Amino acid sequence: MVFQAPTQDVSQLEANLCYAFVDPTRILILYALNDQPYNVNELTHRLCATQTKISRHLKVLRDLGLVRTTRQGVSITYELADCRLIEALDILRGVLRDSIAVKTRMIAALD
Repeated sequence: MVFQAPTQDVSQLEANLCYAFVDPTRILILYALNDQPYNVNELTHRLCATQTKISRHLKVLRDLGLVRTTRQGVSITYELADCRLIEALDILRGVLRDSIAVKTRMIAALD
């Protein structure tokens, strides 16, 4: 298999996707939605955050196409658009864990 370097346009799309992961609240929202769909009020209670904060982050996630919505009367329910987002976050968490382990070993070697 031949590796083809991404174009500037593809790299920009990847950067836009990664933008969803730069805020801890958005990551917590994605993990919550992996469990089940929620409306804003339910997410507000689950994440102990204000409705304004949750709504703002849901807008970002929706604009990026990472969550989709279903209207039920006056309530809008949010769900993950693609469960592979959680797989990506889990991979990033594994990289973070391994990086911390290496740094811990380096610090221990100083003693």
